[in-house]
Amino acid sequence: MRTLIGPEGDLRKVYAAPETPWLRVNMVSTIDGAATGESGLTASINNEPDQHVFRLLRELADCVVVGAGTARTEGYPPLDVPTVVVSRSASVPEKMRDADPGRVLLATVGVAAGLEAARDLLGADNVLVLGSYRVDLAGLKQALVDRGFGDILCEGGPHLLRDLLDQGVADELDCTFVPRMVAGVQSRITHGPPVDVPLTLQTLVEQDGTLLGRWFAG
Repeated sequence: MRTLIGPEGDLRKVYAAPETPWLRVNMVSTIDGAATGESGLTASINNEPDQHVFRLLRELADCVVVGAGTARTEGYPPLDVPTVVVSRSASVPEKMRDADPGRVLLATVGVAAGLEAARDLLGADNVLVLGSYRVDLAGLKQALVDRGFGDILCEGGPHLLRDLLDQGVADELDCTFVPRMVAGVQSRITHGPPVDVPLTLQTLVEQDGTLLGRWFAG
């Protein structure tokens, strides 16, 4: 276990992708398994060590992938790197609707009710139709690689993480465990039908009781 002390460069080495293309998912959880606090937002449970790694992973990423529900709930604005919203209904979150062309991409399906509206809003080249009823996440990863995005960061939410694991697309899970317990009925970091994906612990970092782990899939 490593302590989060030292120059920023050391932490960059800790979290550097071992190869590209590489898709990692970054999540946060309380010790008793809640992915949010009572407010339903991750901001209600995360802390400075988590924010530190959160910001670093965004700096390292070529693009950020996020589920539409999480983007809406967390109030995602356009980011400094291209943002890829995954939505089976082709719904573009409100705060991302005024982004510069090419800053927001949408991954959706052929039967999506909002498909044509999304094309009008974002431009046809920025709307990726990947499957008829379910988003083909392996196809999404390849489409992003084809656009030159080798270091891909996903920030959830729980449904998307579950599907990435189920479809064998996630290479890495980064999860912060904050030293809190909140009880309640909050979501876990995965949600949906059962999956069973073995992970290998690569790194465990500790700062002020917060544990930041990297697990590789497969």
